[in-house]
Amino acid sequence: MVQKAKILLVDDRPENLLALEAILSALDQTLVRASSGEEALKALLTDDFAVILLDVQMPGMDGFETAAHIKRRERTRDIPIIFLTAINHGPHHTFRGYAAGAVDYISKPFDPWVLRAKVSVFVELYMKNCQLREQAALLRLQLEGNGGAGGVAKESAGLLAELSARLAAVEEQAEALSKQLDDDSADAAAVATAAHLERKLTGLRRALDALEPGTGSSAPALPSQS
Repeated sequence: MVQKAKILLVDDRPENLLALEAILSALDQTLVRASSGEEALKALLTDDFAVILLDVQMPGMDGFETAAHIKRRERTRDIPIIFLTAINHGPHHTFRGYAAGAVDYISKPFDPWVLRAKVSVFVELYMKNCQLREQAALLRLQLEGNGGAGGVAKESAGLLAELSARLAAVEEQAEALSKQLDDDSADAAAVATAAHLERKLTGLRRALDALEPGTGSSAPALPSQS
């Protein structure tokens, strides 16, 4: 069973949270509510999220300040943030959103189809990264249990074949996603994240290839999980 991604919805108005849930329910992911910046930061302490939808205008800690806290934390700094705002103060206001670490800045009322499409891209990238981390973890465990690549090649050919097949499926999906993003309208942050994922997939493929029988007995360096 594939684990669902979590999407954090941050807005001080319950009716706005309800509207976001109605729009994003079709993605069939886990939607988590937060009615303030403080509540959002608390949720981020324990759970991992694929993307954050963050309202700009909130009493107390506003969206800009909340985003600043998120980007200062090592655990959460790479989570994509989409700012939502009901007012438009011009280019300076928009620039402040991007400077705070947002990957996108959407004015209300927004097009439900556009918002859902943007969120789905980051959910898909998140899921691909999760799959990649699982493959790397399995490979590390196998290396530790068999004393190096030579042992893996001799005793775990079946596991290597399974890992290679699963990696091939992830590679195919990542390639298809990159093609979808390969146009002028794609978000720069999404394109960069997809390129980062492809580099990590290439590193893992090289590690698996090095474990094949006859390719040497030294264990290859594995891709990092960051």
